[in-house]
Amino acid sequence: MAIFHRHRGLTPYLLLAPGMIWLTIFFVVPLGFLAYQSLQSGSIDFGYAFTWAWGNYWHAIRDYQSYFVRSLEYAAMATAIALVVSYPVAYFIAFRGGRWKNLLLLLIVAPFFVTYLIRTLAWETILSDHGFVVRMIGHLHLLGILGQNGHILSTGTAVVAGITYNFLPFMALPLYVSLEQVDPRLIEAAEDLYANKIRAFLRVTLPLSLPGVVAGTLLTFIPAAGDFINAQLLGSTQTYMIGNVIQSKFLETSDYPQAAAMSFILMVGIIAFVAVYAFVVGTEELTGTPV
Repeated sequence: MAIFHRHRGLTPYLLLAPGMIWLTIFFVVPLGFLAYQSLQSGSIDFGYAFTWAWGNYWHAIRDYQSYFVRSLEYAAMATAIALVVSYPVAYFIAFRGGRWKNLLLLLIVAPFFVTYLIRTLAWETILSDHGFVVRMIGHLHLLGILGQNGHILSTGTAVVAGITYNFLPFMALPLYVSLEQVDPRLIEAAEDLYANKIRAFLRVTLPLSLPGVVAGTLLTFIPAAGDFINAQLLGSTQTYMIGNVIQSKFLETSDYPQAAAMSFILMVGIIAFVAVYAFVVGTEELTGTPV
């Protein structure tokens, strides 16, 4: 203990050390190996050699551009739908939940008590041709728009629905935390100054909840862009995302350099999106505090 008293400046670094060691071993080192692997050439039969094969990146972009675009499109649509669905729910829990807040929050995270795979498989039943959802969409004459050849399964709609459902809590919880911190007296003050409910929401509640909106969209979009389970189980080969291609390259064709290159391209693309998004919305909205 005397060492801590004599070198108090080292205390923060000692507290960070376990986490930094963990990240180094299980993130930085594997990431470095993945980068090394992405620049190799060869085959599984004759082995791979490090040859600075930058062509792996060019071939990945040229041959699988549509998969990258589709992944970003599906992730963006799922994120937008999750935001539209989650905001009213989080708003109700934060301002009208009362003594039922904990129960309602438990219901939001309850799907996490079931494995990701089982949750996705359940959507095969929900979206089956003879299920309630397809019948309802048919009665609303939307089956031709949302489906294909009378089916919802094996379409982009099913994939986006599965992604939205699986990542909905990642959107709802940050929104709730942000809305919970809004002082109701500010809303009352806006209404006292002759603002109606809608204007008070747009001028007070929504701006104050933007940190939750930003956090929720990032927590939803980032994992959704790399997802492959929903496309594998709810979609078809025509709706595969880049995650499906990477999985196939790693586990089926054993084309490790190409798979590693695609993984890096996806990661860099997501980082670029986050950087642009943070720049557009501003640091104040991202962190809740001005720079």
